[in-house]
Amino acid sequence: TIRRARSRPTPGGTAVCSSASTTPTTRASIQSEFPVHTFTFLYKTICCLTMQLKTYFEDPESLFGSVDMKRKPAFLSSPPQYCSDHEDLFGDYDSILGDCSFMARLEDVEQDAKRQSTEKALEGSSAVDQGWGGGLRSSSPAFGALKTAGDHSRTTCGEGHAESDTMSGLNNKLHEDIPSSQSVFQQEVFTGTERGDTSTPVEKATGEHHIPDGSAERQGPKPHARWSMTDRMKRAMLENASAPSPSISKLAAWKEAVMTEEMDAAANTVQTVSSEIDLGPFYGLPTKVKDLIANLRGIKELYDWQKTCLTLDSVQQRRNLIYSLPTSGGKTLVAEILILKELLCRKRDALLVLPYISLVQEKVRGLAGLGLELGFLVEEYAGSKGRYPPVKRRNKKSLYVATIEKAHSLVNSLVELGRLESVGLLVVDELHMLGEGSRGALLEMTLAKVLYISKSTQIIGMSATLSNVEDLQRFLKADNYTSDFRPVQLVEYVKLKDTIYEVHPQEDDCFQFSRVLNFKYSSSMQKVDPDHIIALVTEVIPAHSCLLFCPSKKNCENVHFLHYYFLLHREAEKAVLLQELRSSGGGALCPVLQATVPFGLAYHHSGLTNEERKLVEEAYTAGVLCLLTCTSTLAAGINLPARRVILRSPYVAMDFLKRSQYKQMIGRAGRAGIDARGESILILQEKDKLLVKQLVSSPMESCYSQLMHDNGKGVHSLILSLVGLKIARTLEQIREFVLGTLLNVQESHTCPERKLWDITQDSLEFLRQKGLLKVSKDCENNLVLEVTSLGRATYKGSIDMTYCDILYRDLSKGLDSLMLNSLLHLVYLVTPYDMVSQCKPDWMIFFRQFSSMTAAEQKMASGVGVPESFVARKAAGQTLLSYNHIKLITDPTVAARLYLALVLFLLVKENSLWSVANRFQLSRGFVQSLLSSASAFCSCVLHFTEELEEFWAYKALLTELTRRLTYCVRAELIPLMEVAGVLEVRAKQLYNAGYKTLSHLANADPSLLVQTIQNLSRKQANQIVASAKMLLTEKAEALQEEVNDLLALPPDLPSF
Repeated sequence: TIRRARSRPTPGGTAVCSSASTTPTTRASIQSEFPVHTFTFLYKTICCLTMQLKTYFEDPESLFGSVDMKRKPAFLSSPPQYCSDHEDLFGDYDSILGDCSFMARLEDVEQDAKRQSTEKALEGSSAVDQGWGGGLRSSSPAFGALKTAGDHSRTTCGEGHAESDTMSGLNNKLHEDIPSSQSVFQQEVFTGTERGDTSTPVEKATGEHHIPDGSAERQGPKPHARWSMTDRMKRAMLENASAPSPSISKLAAWKEAVMTEEMDAAANTVQTVSSEIDLGPFYGLPTKVKDLIANLRGIKELYDWQKTCLTLDSVQQRRNLIYSLPTSGGKTLVAEILILKELLCRKRDALLVLPYISLVQEKVRGLAGLGLELGFLVEEYAGSKGRYPPVKRRNKKSLYVATIEKAHSLVNSLVELGRLESVGLLVVDELHMLGEGSRGALLEMTLAKVLYISKSTQIIGMSATLSNVEDLQRFLKADNYTSDFRPVQLVEYVKLKDTIYEVHPQEDDCFQFSRVLNFKYSSSMQKVDPDHIIALVTEVIPAHSCLLFCPSKKNCENVHFLHYYFLLHREAEKAVLLQELRSSGGGALCPVLQATVPFGLAYHHSGLTNEERKLVEEAYTAGVLCLLTCTSTLAAGINLPARRVILRSPYVAMDFLKRSQYKQMIGRAGRAGIDARGESILILQEKDKLLVKQLVSSPMESCYSQLMHDNGKGVHSLILSLVGLKIARTLEQIREFVLGTLLNVQESHTCPERKLWDITQDSLEFLRQKGLLKVSKDCENNLVLEVTSLGRATYKGSIDMTYCDILYRDLSKGLDSLMLNSLLHLVYLVTPYDMVSQCKPDWMIFFRQFSSMTAAEQKMASGVGVPESFVARKAAGQTLLSYNHIKLITDPTVAARLYLALVLFLLVKENSLWSVANRFQLSRGFVQSLLSSASAFCSCVLHFTEELEEFWAYKALLTELTRRLTYCVRAELIPLMEVAGVLEVRAKQLYNAGYKTLSHLANADPSLLVQTIQNLSRKQANQIVASAKMLLTEKAEALQEEVNDLLALPPDLPSF
């Protein structure tokens, strides 16, 4: 009898079989008379039919009494059901169920086996043991040959013993191919067999195999005689079908499995909450992260302070932290490691806030490679880029890299949807920006909302210039870590006349003599360079780099210390740089750069276009340019270190330097891994000596709340958003929130004459009078605050409250006569209000441009309040005093705004920035700034109109206009320019080389790019490809999330 046999293929291609209740004699006989593949087929046949019988019938006898086994039973027409669940015990082997004449086929196989066995016995050939591997030969007589009782006994015992050893070793592997749902059942079966608990009738044994005696031979069949395989199978199925059910039910096993899973999940949750998840040896991160940082950044070892900071209790226990170090100390790397821990270990999103668009773009490019390798997304929120609310992703986590303004809008959108908890970490670079005007107010509002709403979000703040850190600690409820570490020693000097003094801030006389300049000046050179800048610069260049900070942009362009020796330094590369600068300007090249670049010099300030600025920065970093003359904005922007930093004056424009500005500038001196030391030299005049002494020895300026900046605009915006987002709707809730702001911490300094609560109540009244807030009653008849539709549009569009009612009026007026055959009207509506004061129209140019406008465009200009007669009289030099009637109907501010709209209009029509700047006699830097501001403001106006039903017509129009203002190029180049670091010139090169889509760029080979694209380095190619892959992945993930949302079952689906 074969009882619950198992078989599985072996590497040799044959099958392994095992029986729980089969005697060695029976096993030997079966194996000798049937090939292994036949036995495998029979074994699977028996098991499958047995399981079917156990499932559908309780009385096996009635089954065989009524079912014709020559035909396929009716129950086999239904899908098979197996022991414990719906998994198939034998994988895809179910051909038995499709055989309509199974028993006939079985008899044919049996007859073939008989015939083959008889032929082999007659021939007397030695039998081949078809054992486990199919290759083991036996010298004993064939198992199928006729034997005497004694011979049969000896052979069976010997062979059975060896076979038993093999089978016992094989039994341990039987469960490898069985589904998990069957494992409990199978274990119960084998356990019962070992105890002797089997339902199959077997002979009682005492440890020896039963050998039939002579009487047995007379009473029963002879040893070589056997039943037919049909009879054997019927008997086996009857006995197996009558076996009792397993002691454990399917339902009980399922319940136990579910309970175990839930308990494990709960335990894991508790462990996650109570302790940090550690995925590897690199500060809780896998070793792969350390290798990537070494490969992508060249950083193989952390500084000691970085190791200390990463192991602080504040970090391990996820408390808020403020840490400050000098510039170039390596603060950013610590923040990035903490961000990676949040993304990879805690599986939550992270937000990195940076002060400038250029820094955001640089960081997005730098982190794209890490994101691709480690499986997270890097999303850019700067200018007009960014999606509100961000896509809710199920599979991947996101790092949002945002400017201060975009971070505020992003947090608002997450609060509105109740998703702020998804952001596990908020990192703020340059935390001292809290004290910088309106941008500081926005940053404070963002941090205060996160502190109030999401208790599980960790806040990390870092800065090189912090003084009153105690106030910031109280505000952020944070710990503090401070170090004075610098990777390169910094030595400070001042120059008075031709003498250089070393600065020792702690000494009574902080200026100590160092040396006298020995550079020989001619009389003509002395007149050109009274500050001895040539002498200071030529001591370090061209072998090393130098930064020269000037008080104004004009001073940057008036540096004329050129030496023929500098012409020979990397001459070919400077020629390539000039060619790229000319290409970026559409064939135009700045005459100053044309004269200075061959000598390794260039200026760097806001007057450059984005393309020019990027080319100059890359050339300086590569050493092609050895000297940059720049303004103070470079110190707070992209990191461009130098061997020596020179401050041409202790002034920025007309204002004396602040301590924080001074420290930022001199902090650029010394390049880690390149220079052994860094030097800073401040050039001063005798009249400024005392002020400079105070500057170099005084403590850092304190950082104060800016919510009261510009007559309390910050307080107004804060309260409006609190009510609109339903964070606070009653006076008591508003009071509670305000108590958690930095303004409250510094109340005695920021508002000494009035109490903060009085200021808050005045702000509420201001908002009510402006039509942004209203008072209503809730269901319990309590007074609550609500935003009006205009108020909601204002805070969601991040519109300055000074202009929100003006914008509403202009948009409403535009609906009456919106001109759609030209973009000029739409461009005028999105021209930033705050840029008007920065540009005074040239009326002759204005009149020429007005005259070239179409009749419809001139009609539009008259409609907004600027008739042609007004522009003509202004161009003729006539004053408004002589034409009072014109003054009454024409607002000069409206006229100036239309003038800027004409500038933008020409840019949207794909005119080059250089040609537009020349036509309007404006600096190309101002035109670039106007374009960037207009694209950002257009995005704000779009969100503003989305909240007001009457402005539905603007939604589609402004969506496309935002896109065109952002890039101002041909439509086919826009997909390429969406990639971080790809500007117009590079996009044209890529397009002409065949990389016409984002997919082309994402799948490009960096090596081939370097060979194909002119003047493209390998590092730049790698960054472009990585950024394109990241952007493509981000878009694909967003589309997949939309698909999942569409196909998801609605949570509020009605049910009975």
